[in-house]
Amino acid sequence: MKRMMLCVTFFGLTTLLALAMPNSGDKEPSAKEALQELNDFIGGWKGSSTSEKDRNAIWKEKVNWSWRFKNKDVWLTMEFDDSKFYKSGEVRYLTDKNRYQITLVDKNDKKMVFEGELKKNKLTVQRTDPETKDVQQLVMYTASEGLRFICNINVKPANLTLFAKEYQIAMTKDGVNLGTGKKAPECVVTGGLGTSTVTYKGVTYYVCCSGCRDAFNENPEKIIKEYQESKKKK
Repeated sequence: MKRMMLCVTFFGLTTLLALAMPNSGDKEPSAKEALQELNDFIGGWKGSSTSEKDRNAIWKEKVNWSWRFKNKDVWLTMEFDDSKFYKSGEVRYLTDKNRYQITLVDKNDKKMVFEGELKKNKLTVQRTDPETKDVQQLVMYTASEGLRFICNINVKPANLTLFAKEYQIAMTKDGVNLGTGKKAPECVVTGGLGTSTVTYKGVTYYVCCSGCRDAFNENPEKIIKEYQESKKKK
């Protein structure tokens, strides 16, 4: 009887330990894997912005998204062309927090850091203004099979509980006609939409931005090997 009770106790403890152990199948994504979820953002975009407060206020906006690689570090950059709000920005994935981080530099060279998550193909990040205590929120996503880029700029005043949209930026990918646009071949570095070509040993490959072009040219054999291995897994 005692032996049976010891066996039951041992079985119960091992079951609890097994449940407590992390599941190797639930491995958290690397920074590159997480950022690849934003591949549709990569490229040049042009369009216009509108104000919710003044529907007659419309102005042009241009931005270029690119990948950047440095040793084992990887991130995305944004370069704005005479934007009303921003000069530049970058997007990183914080593996310790499992969250995306966007750092924007505004027209007055002020840095603003937002954090958030990607849910239902929408990247939603926010920050609290240290002076006003208002919560500022950015909601970014693509439409029309990745050919349209939308960014809603929302604000929740410190004394309220709901966000209100203040501005919307709506843009179309450079060189694409929405009526006849077709997706380009796959980028050999990140799997995004290839928009230009690189060549190695007589073979042509596609890349999606200048950052991926530079990464390919720095070590083409490594990039090609990784790309071929990823294709086999699909």
